Amino acid sequence: MEISEEKASQASLEVQRSIAEHTHKHRWWILAVVAIAQLMVVLDATVVNIALPSAQKALAFSNADRQWIVTGYALSFGSLLLLGGRIADLFGRKITFIVGLFGFAIASAVGGASTGFPMLVTARAVQGAFGALLAPAALSLLTTTFTSSEERGKAFGIYGAIAGAGGAIGLLLGGFLTEYLSWRWSLYVNLIFAVAAAIGGIVFLTKDHHEEKPKLDIPGVALASAAMFSIVYGFSHAETTSWSNSITVGFLVAAAVLLVAFIFTETKVDHPLLPMRVVLDRNRGGAYLSVFIASVGMFGVFLFLTYYLQETLGYSPVKTGLAFIPMIALLVVVATASTAKLLPKFGPKYLVALGMFVAAGGMLMLSRVSISSSYTGVVLPALLILGAGLGGVMAPSMNTATAGVSAADAGVASATVNTSQQIGGSIGTALLNTLAASAGTAFLAGKVLSRQVLAEAAVHSYITAFRWSALVFAIGGVLAALLLKPGAPKLDNSQPMVMH
Repeated sequence: MEISEEKASQASLEVQRSIAEHTHKHRWWILAVVAIAQLMVVLDATVVNIALPSAQKALAFSNADRQWIVTGYALSFGSLLLLGGRIADLFGRKITFIVGLFGFAIASAVGGASTGFPMLVTARAVQGAFGALLAPAALSLLTTTFTSSEERGKAFGIYGAIAGAGGAIGLLLGGFLTEYLSWRWSLYVNLIFAVAAAIGGIVFLTKDHHEEKPKLDIPGVALASAAMFSIVYGFSHAETTSWSNSITVGFLVAAAVLLVAFIFTETKVDHPLLPMRVVLDRNRGGAYLSVFIASVGMFGVFLFLTYYLQETLGYSPVKTGLAFIPMIALLVVVATASTAKLLPKFGPKYLVALGMFVAAGGMLMLSRVSISSSYTGVVLPALLILGAGLGGVMAPSMNTATAGVSAADAGVASATVNTSQQIGGSIGTALLNTLAASAGTAFLAGKVLSRQVLAEAAVHSYITAFRWSALVFAIGGVLAALLLKPGAPKLDNSQPMVMH
């Protein structure tokens, strides 16, 4: 019996060693697969936004309905992320990743073939649900594949660059597809990404699960999903109505109560959906907060600068997308260099804080725009500064947010990053839209309306959004400096696992 157990143990070790070698050998291919999937999820929001006016005209739905094409995706994605992350931990990252890809692709195909509003909004909600499976699995695959400090820095630099630049890439791609093909291709294009990533995932990823498979925390799932739904819906409703609207207030109050109940529950159950050890670590908590704040501020760039370029300077959708390319390029360079070279030496404290302050400077520069501003004189320098700042925030924060977690918690830690990004985006959109609209209305008060005055009011509203975004980034810089620790994040996440 002892000999049999010894042989079984040796066989198990050989299997683990073989798969570890396989993973190590193909780790850069795994990065490519994860990057493709992440790009698909991140750009999906803006690529569809560009196509919405054409879709609305083709399917004849109202402006009120149009908002639901965006909100439907955000609601299902944001409310199911923590569940998706824990599913990846419980049932394996590979299978969760592949299922998420295929589900996202099928929903995209159905959405692209929509014959009416109900079909399109349902497809978008299903997209969000499968995206909530896919996104945490993708990031946790990166977390468990790259364990050496330098290589992890390079991998997270690329991943963080995609997370930061995906929205701008979506604007460019959406402009091309809508202008030269059809709005339907803003959804069909996901099939190309999904098939490529699925083939790579099947070939290069290895099946994994933990020896001890804890039970799913059903009360935690219910409370977290309801809380995230209430947050996203509350802020989305505020954007289209008002902050004093009874439905808005009701959902935001419910969100606060549900979050408190969720935190209390997680401290009491045996197998929590989100173990408090994941978020109470000072570095990880600071990193989650940094991703959240940066996501709030980033919408000042993608949303209002898009309006400015198209409505004030008269850019086409394609030209608008191309205008963001310099920012994307610098963001990629800074994200990769900062995470690979600077983060291991100096840690996240100074890197993320400096990135926040640089991004704040870029937003302040954008607030100098006028009706007649030139792209090269004002917009381009601001975008370059923003690219450098965001490159120093997103990738190092994501690396730090997942460093040091056990393999058993990698999925839910990754889901918390995605949740921070999603909730930050929802809040940023609602807050900045409200502030911009109020500023525009105040500007018009007492003035004789004309085309010139209306154009000036629009620019004034964009400037207001840019200034508030700058303040958000500046606050983020202060908080990052206070919360994050100097020194390289500890990579201690390679806990024992059984792989098949």
